[in-house]
Amino acid sequence: MKPYDGRTALIVVDVQNDFADPKGSLAVTTGDEVIPVINKEVGRARRAGSFVVYTQDWHPEHTPHFARDGGQWPVHCVQQTWGAELHSLLSLQGPIVRKGANGEDGYSGFTMRDPIGGATEPTELAGLLQERGIGRVVVCGLATDYCVKATALDAASLGFETTVLADAVRAVDLRPGDGDRALQDLTAAGVELAWAVEAGVPK
Repeated sequence: MKPYDGRTALIVVDVQNDFADPKGSLAVTTGDEVIPVINKEVGRARRAGSFVVYTQDWHPEHTPHFARDGGQWPVHCVQQTWGAELHSLLSLQGPIVRKGANGEDGYSGFTMRDPIGGATEPTELAGLLQERGIGRVVVCGLATDYCVKATALDAASLGFETTVLADAVRAVDLRPGDGDRALQDLTAAGVELAWAVEAGVPK
């Protein structure tokens, strides 16, 4: 992977208690294991002058996104609750982009979709990157097969050179192999897969 620099942003996706803590309502298996890897990446990025930004699911108590209201998912990341908070061990060194606050599906950090009508609207993320002259993004966090995948695909479609850190993501795997298939879809879309240098895995 290319080194971080002033035109690179590290996007940390949804490392929130409901996903990253084993007690969370939609806990991702071994999701907490990404936190130390991500924290090292945050440090590397900041030392190189890169921009670091975080995404956060921020749902109302009722939304068509939730199974109890006709959607797919258990209640998670409800505004102002412990489950919605970014994990306490996560190194926070940049702004937070919230998504899904009005009941939308909030998979991508860049766009939100009305779960009934299908209309999409942008978040503030693209604007934050563009105003800083960012040309390249590195994506990590939770979960590989949903929010990480959607964020990386949107980044690539917007013209950003896009990398996903394969050892700093974990999958929901509703169907066995969903995470692996997501990584395959990303590479097919031109997204680079890389590994955190500190993990000792060849790039």
